Amino acid sequence: MARKQRLASAFTLMVAMIAAQAEGFIRVDEDATAARLQTAVTRFEKDGATVDLIGAVHIADKNYYEALTTRFKTYDEVLFEMIGGENIAATRAAAPGPGEKGQDLSGLHKVYNMVARFLNLTGQAENIDYTAKNFVHADLTHEEFSKLQEERGESLLGFALDAAKTAPEPVRQPDATKLLAALLSGKSNLVKLEIVHTLGQGDDQIAAFVGESVIISDRNQRCLDVMKRELAAGHRKLGIFYGAAHFPDMEKRLLEMGFKRVKQEWLTAWDIPKKEAQPAAEEQKDAA
Repeated sequence: MARKQRLASAFTLMVAMIAAQAEGFIRVDEDATAARLQTAVTRFEKDGATVDLIGAVHIADKNYYEALTTRFKTYDEVLFEMIGGENIAATRAAAPGPGEKGQDLSGLHKVYNMVARFLNLTGQAENIDYTAKNFVHADLTHEEFSKLQEERGESLLGFALDAAKTAPEPVRQPDATKLLAALLSGKSNLVKLEIVHTLGQGDDQIAAFVGESVIISDRNQRCLDVMKRELAAGHRKLGIFYGAAHFPDMEKRLLEMGFKRVKQEWLTAWDIPKKEAQPAAEEQKDAA
């Protein structure tokens, strides 16, 4: 039971951190057979150059990361988010060991890893090769981020909770009783069905913080400064691999710079079959 309680706490923290996503860049596609958590790849164009905003999910099906890895090879440069990721370039001369690719320096990787194991998913850090030659760090350094957060009294969890409280519409939280029952059932797909709509809910939670936060606005500014540098260096096809919560503000900035949104496609991060997620009682009822 203690393990289940730890998992429940981990799920609560994960949902708080991921739920503040943004309409138009993450969604749930659902029918009678399955529910699918999907992230968008949204293309912007200006003067013959293209910039794709590629939504990041910290835990997902392995084939999702395989599809992203194949896609990343098509870009001149992939600009990636990672606080403290400026040290990645130093590892390119040596092969990184297990867990060294794209380590999440926020401390949340332990939470994500615990949840990923239970849900039969896999982690972004273990599947994306941040040492690839066309990967470019486009985020604050660890020192810069810590200093700015201290100056403004911010925290990652506090930001997520404040965003949820000030949203124009309340976040659709998982039913606590159903979530606990799903955890006790041991059925990973049943748990995923209980939390997927919270993770995929589109709303305007982030909008209230644009222009005020280190977590969104300052990091977005750094990313787009790096983008301008790479475009000036002659790279014409760029990908920006960031969390979807960054994209409403980032899209606004791109449009103000004269870019035009030209297309959008969706990638499935979680594919959850409903038949496999049925509780035992329902399965017995179906068999009767």
